[in-house]
Amino acid sequence: MAELYGAITGWGAYAPPHVVTNHDLEATLDTSDEWIVQRTGIRQRHIAGADETTSTMAVKASISALAKANLPSGELDLILIATSSPDYFTPPVSSLVQAALNAHNTPAMTIVTGCTGFVYALVTADQFIRTGAYRNILVVGVELLSRFVNWQDRATSVLFGDAAGAVIVQATDRPCGVQGFVLGSDGSNYQHIIMPSGGSARPFGADVLAEGSHYLLMNGREVFKFATRIFGSASNQALSKAGMTIADVDWIIPHQANLRIIQAASKDMGVPMERFIVNIDRYANTSAASIPLALAENIDCGRIKPTDTLLLVSFGAGMTWSAAVVQMQPIA
Repeated sequence: MAELYGAITGWGAYAPPHVVTNHDLEATLDTSDEWIVQRTGIRQRHIAGADETTSTMAVKASISALAKANLPSGELDLILIATSSPDYFTPPVSSLVQAALNAHNTPAMTIVTGCTGFVYALVTADQFIRTGAYRNILVVGVELLSRFVNWQDRATSVLFGDAAGAVIVQATDRPCGVQGFVLGSDGSNYQHIIMPSGGSARPFGADVLAEGSHYLLMNGREVFKFATRIFGSASNQALSKAGMTIADVDWIIPHQANLRIIQAASKDMGVPMERFIVNIDRYANTSAASIPLALAENIDCGRIKPTDTLLLVSFGAGMTWSAAVVQMQPIA
């Protein structure tokens, strides 16, 4: 049997229309636009409406991706949803998306690795393609984090936004897709990004509500140190496995957590900022959605060409990290 590869044939993104700027936050928080921009690079974020959920955002991005791939949802073989903010703990949000897309009886699963979720899911899809198990896979990164942050806490509320991004990965016998990757986790430092209560370790109750421990907490200093340390090494490992160097990459699409992390990576890797795709100023940190959102947006505007070689790099809760060198479609 001919070797199979996973081509990205469709892409789509969705961000809620409601925008909250830094100036809006000045009215309710002890903060300023200058303070937020200087420390994060964020100027605004999109916030889901009352009638929106993680699954509805995922469906909108998925419909766009399916349309670009000219693929009916009924022909999907697998659906992978990367998120840490599902509609419910159970049933899985992947099943809700599957049903909403009318992808009858299509297997669907949720991957929960925080901000690295999309790259984890993309690599998973690529492996299913390469084994010949499936030919048409939907991969979605989606987060609705605005309902999990304390909007009175300036340490976290200024950082996050809501969005979804999706791609269609289809089997082809022409070389493309994930060329090399690295996935990693260091659970010994799990406490640096955590929602302390609401799970089985400490179920939600009146005491949890009173102390506010059901909100997302983050040790920004430790996350920054971790991200800047892992960015270059993860990138180099993925490039090595692909048999490439950074000179072979057209664009680097990093997880959009903090502009200073991306700038530090640019300096450390000796790569100019012009080769990094950055949209954190307009969307803030959308966790698992950040890379597919940036990917879809920049293909649509013509900045990224379908035959470009990309380096995707992410880091986040867990603590987890991931990097993948991706040739979206066959060059010729």
